[in-house]
Amino acid sequence: MADSTPLLSQPNSAESQSTTPPLEKHRPSLDSTIERCIGVFGWAQFFQTLLVSLAWLFDAQQTFISVFTDAYLTWHCTTHQHGFDSVSNICYLPKHSWAWDWPSYTSIISEWKLECSSSIITGLPASSFFMGCLVGGFVLATLADSSLGRKNMIFLSCLTMSLSSLLTVFSTNIWVYSALRLVCGFGRATIGTSALALTAELVGKRWRGQVGVIGFFCFTIGFLSLPAIAYLNRGSSWRSLYLWTSIPGIFYSMLVHFFVRESPRWLFVRGRKEEAVATLKSIATPSRSSCLTWSFSEVSFQEERCNNGNIFSTIKMLVQKRWAFRRLLPVLVIGFGSGMVYYGMPLGLGNLSFNLYLSVTFNALAEIPSSLITMLLIGTQLLRW
Repeated sequence: MADSTPLLSQPNSAESQSTTPPLEKHRPSLDSTIERCIGVFGWAQFFQTLLVSLAWLFDAQQTFISVFTDAYLTWHCTTHQHGFDSVSNICYLPKHSWAWDWPSYTSIISEWKLECSSSIITGLPASSFFMGCLVGGFVLATLADSSLGRKNMIFLSCLTMSLSSLLTVFSTNIWVYSALRLVCGFGRATIGTSALALTAELVGKRWRGQVGVIGFFCFTIGFLSLPAIAYLNRGSSWRSLYLWTSIPGIFYSMLVHFFVRESPRWLFVRGRKEEAVATLKSIATPSRSSCLTWSFSEVSFQEERCNNGNIFSTIKMLVQKRWAFRRLLPVLVIGFGSGMVYYGMPLGLGNLSFNLYLSVTFNALAEIPSSLITMLLIGTQLLRW
């Protein structure tokens, strides 16, 4: 993690060589110094990694919760005198000739009588959520690197996401509901990136790939928990699903605030040396705590400080360095396509003529082998490297 923008740096380039003073080349890097003090991967680091990665679990629940709360309920005909059946369009049927198979309060569509509304209206909550993610990702992108830090960013993001989800319970119409979903998406926008950065900076380089996959695995577990929670609350109000997912998220935010350690690397870069040393002491094993007695004055901070810019300086670099833009463009295209498929499939499962609980369960289960295989392949590649 010595370079926070690897896409914008050319290895062995004349520019990178000319900007590094001769004395800086012989000083130990901040990452290697921290790793010598806390080790590669100990029990304290494992606890921190697991606690931070749980943020992905609550993130997944709020991302896909609309699959159940915004679902179209099945219905049946209450009279056959006009020859109606269950494949007819209920918008053209008299109100007394059909009824929902479940109580109307189990979905926002049935409770607010949106079954005949346009797809723009019924899809507004999901669109608002992802619009919030887009805006939040742009606005909050650099706070974890600049003023707030990784830990505080995770804490505030999880708390904002969970509180807005709790307030969703009091929604009275589709407009209030969509506005709160927008706030929820805005809050959760940086959970994944902040958690990934924090877990990677708490362990040695050898284990960074594996602990990164742990976060994605927790995201899958959160996704997999949704059909279980929804099935246990079938027949209940859609609001109960928000209660069961938001309240644990609020308690988790408190755990992050009191038990998660800030990244020692970020603390050093921000000049908060005493806090960084205290964090290292809480993570380091007794056999390695002796290394904390010697000073970090020989560590080179110049490169780390130079690489912690803001989003506007990054955009300026993309404009000035065309090769960096050409390198980043394929990544953006791949990410856009992957996001459409990954999020589009689960959110569209309600359109299938299949059991919704089983559809979501199978979709989530399909991710577990990929996470395990990825963790294995990353470990193998790192060992070879």
